[in-house]
Amino acid sequence: MAPVAPSVAPSVASSVASFRVTLQPSGHSFSTDGSDSVLQAALDAGLTLPYGCRNGACGACKGKVLDGLVDHGAAQDQALPTSDRAGGLALFCCAKPITDLVLECREVGTAKDIPVKIMPCRVQKIERVADDVIILSLKLPANERLQFLAGQYIEFLLKDGKRRAFSIANAPHDDGFLQLHIRLIGGGEFTGHVFGAMKEKDILRFQGPYGSFFLREESTKPVILLAGGTGFAPIKAIVEHAMHNNIRRPLEIYWGARNRGGLYLPDLPSGWAAAHSQIRYVPVLSEATAEDAWQGRCGLVHRAVLEDHADLSAHQVYACGAPAMIDAARAEFAAAGLPAEEFFADAFTFAAG
Repeated sequence: MAPVAPSVAPSVASSVASFRVTLQPSGHSFSTDGSDSVLQAALDAGLTLPYGCRNGACGACKGKVLDGLVDHGAAQDQALPTSDRAGGLALFCCAKPITDLVLECREVGTAKDIPVKIMPCRVQKIERVADDVIILSLKLPANERLQFLAGQYIEFLLKDGKRRAFSIANAPHDDGFLQLHIRLIGGGEFTGHVFGAMKEKDILRFQGPYGSFFLREESTKPVILLAGGTGFAPIKAIVEHAMHNNIRRPLEIYWGARNRGGLYLPDLPSGWAAAHSQIRYVPVLSEATAEDAWQGRCGLVHRAVLEDHADLSAHQVYACGAPAMIDAARAEFAAAGLPAEEFFADAFTFAAG
């Protein structure tokens, strides 16, 4: 077994064109030029390893180098003491390969593999994209990152002990900020605060990630992504994750709203579809007005899916929106042949208090 190098000049790693990294016990492998950390290279290859801070301070990404040499980089002594380094351990968020590597580490396959955390965050940006929709960008502490699966959600911890849940709208690879899509709810104390009194640099606390609404990547079935209103948020995360990881399964996005304003980021899914042949986007309005000058599909968004797909037996469906939409889609898609185990849903419920 080759020893683990405690430290080398970064130029040594960058002088080698390509390294092969193999993960055990899964046997998964990927190539890297050594310019990125093992963790980043694995994430770029579509393999999810555990991580926390991503700057060598917490130790969540620690694993064993079974064969090969690494540059430990900025790993901090309290997270990776000398005894750990001597024993062949490394922090994969900092370690860069100097040779081909064989690593022993756990891979994240399901939501249960990711620890739930309580974290503070700062309001970085408040962007009003519709009369009743705000995109909220949250910045985490400098030495922290939230690991999550695309489609999961967090819960804000309010001072009165109540919680408010919102889906994460960005993909895990783009985790410098957390993006949430928040709709103003009549009588809603928290959403009223977001739209009224909240300011940039305000501090909030949340717990997460939660939820089983994430893409089952082991399947090869074509995917229908059904969104109602701000249910587009986790759908956005799933699509961006799929594009980043070069998942080539057909993705059909059906986004429904009452009027044109409810499709608050219309150019985004249109752009995905224009740039990627496997992506199709179908916007649907249920109550279009004359002011909308709408030329597209009308009616209930789940019915648009059925108009296009009389037989859903070979598909997977991911649906996010109001409970009524979810319930109707589940029943009517099942009647169209969709297996019950291929319907994944996240029903938005709204609390007024």
